[in-house]
Amino acid sequence: MKYLKILSVAILFIAFGCKSEPKEKMDSKMNHKEHQVENTEEASKKKPLSPHTSAMSMIGDAHIHIDYSSPGVRDRIIFGGLVGYDSIWQAGAHMATWIETNKDLIIDGKTLPAGKYGFFTIPSKDEWILIFNKNWEQHGKDEYDEKDDVIRFKVSPKWSETIQEHLEYKITKTDETKGTVSLSWENVTISFPFEVKP
Repeated sequence: MKYLKILSVAILFIAFGCKSEPKEKMDSKMNHKEHQVENTEEASKKKPLSPHTSAMSMIGDAHIHIDYSSPGVRDRIIFGGLVGYDSIWQAGAHMATWIETNKDLIIDGKTLPAGKYGFFTIPSKDEWILIFNKNWEQHGKDEYDEKDDVIRFKVSPKWSETIQEHLEYKITKTDETKGTVSLSWENVTISFPFEVKP
């Protein structure tokens, strides 16, 4: 009988004697968890400094696709500063910018065969060299080799008072089989015409 009493008391102690955490402490834990979730959401909403983007267009039968990362000016001197003059530049951020066409194009009187190409430039104050290179998949200009160039030609940059905050490529249709590709960043725009080869 004595043992039964002790056993009953022990069961009651286990069932009701263990204190649960005070409500305030539980609320604090819940708030902390909610705050952690909010912080994670805020971090994922934070925009990358050089978002990955693309420009695409159909000109005649040609589908032209430009894939690039778009850095911002962020109060920096870009051309002649961050992007040095007379040096090879991958014409974007991170991976080299690439251009793909499913049809042969005529650029600067030369034929660019259908395919995918790394797009590089050598900027200077008065003249830019534009380059289509066979090695389209490389980080920045790390593996750039002039012997892989398919086409090289020169264009004159246009300067503007207006700042283009993020690097932007555009493909503009000018005719049923003709168009232009332009690159704008900071206060500089360069562009070149092309034609879909018949």
